[in-house]
Amino acid sequence: MTHRATDNTKAIHAFIAAKAEIDAMLERLAALSADHFETSPDEINWGHVGTLRHYRDRLREITDSAFKEGEQAE
Repeated sequence: MTHRATDNTKAIHAFIAAKAEIDAMLERLAALSADHFETSPDEINWGHVGTLRHYRDRLREITDSAFKEGEQAE
């Protein structure tokens, strides 16, 4: 019985596409952060704090999963 190597070309293309999407999102987030999320000190209110904490919490879920930290720790 001979074993043929699995052609994973489609998976490679899907991986590269997903990575490119993530890279683009990270670039946009970094630019938004550099601009202080389009706020000035005189505008900041608790709504802004809540929004930023929401973003932080979602990003923490991702980084915890990627780096096996927090609730994702082994």
